[in-house]
Amino acid sequence: MTEQSRSTLIDKIAWIHLTGGRVLSTRSAGKQVYYLPGGKREAGESDLDTLVREIREELTVRIDAASATHLGTFEAQAEGHAAGITVRMTCYTADYAGELAASSEIAELVWLTLRDRDRVSPVDKIIFAHLHHAGLLRD
Repeated sequence: MTEQSRSTLIDKIAWIHLTGGRVLSTRSAGKQVYYLPGGKREAGESDLDTLVREIREELTVRIDAASATHLGTFEAQAEGHAAGITVRMTCYTADYAGELAASSEIAELVWLTLRDRDRVSPVDKIIFAHLHHAGLLRD
């Protein structure tokens, strides 16, 4: 990866948690758009290290890294950034332990369906379409 491509690519890891045809999403304090839970990798972290850390920080639960399954990697224009800044979202499903609760910068947890796609970031719209096509996310 070149220095220029690093400066125009935001590398994020997300947790896809589905129940009853709905996907768990979060809204950060001061934001209007919903995002799949997760976040940016810190130096030296693997995908699973990032997933475990971010979900613990944001939702207070412990991801079972041994159960993590790669669901897909998706790219789109980064929400709230200048044109040409892309976010790459590497998504995993995984089991967890604990009770889901908003923590850190997270103001709200919600369960969304495909009908809510106008309330999510551009990359999440692509992920929602993928989940719906796979029969995992209801209308």
